[in-house]
Amino acid sequence: MIRTSHKERGQNGFTLIELMIGIGIISLLTAIAIPQLAAYRTKGFSSSANSAVRNAYSASQAFYSDSPGGTIANEAALTVYGYKSDPNIPLIIGGGGTIGSITIQGTHVIGGSTFTIDASGTIARN
Repeated sequence: MIRTSHKERGQNGFTLIELMIGIGIISLLTAIAIPQLAAYRTKGFSSSANSAVRNAYSASQAFYSDSPGGTIANEAALTVYGYKSDPNIPLIIGGGGTIGSITIQGTHVIGGSTFTIDASGTIARN
């Protein structure tokens, strides 16, 4: 009796060619997905930094409404006014921290863009 290459009754499993095709498809999908994942992570870190800078600006406006002549030296002064500090996004407060010249800059430590917001609320991405 000559054996044929097709599966006989009662045999379970996959042929070698079926396994190779499956591995090829999975490899192709992985090669496409990994760079996309890195891009999504960077976008997420940038979005997080943007949000932190905007929230710090809102807290600074609340600070200035209570203390028009006051100065903001660091993020700790903003926590009283609703800003929640994130250790992954350190803020740099510039412009002397006064009401008309404050600038707030933030970047996620893992990666992403740097965002700077000025006293008028205009945000720039660097």
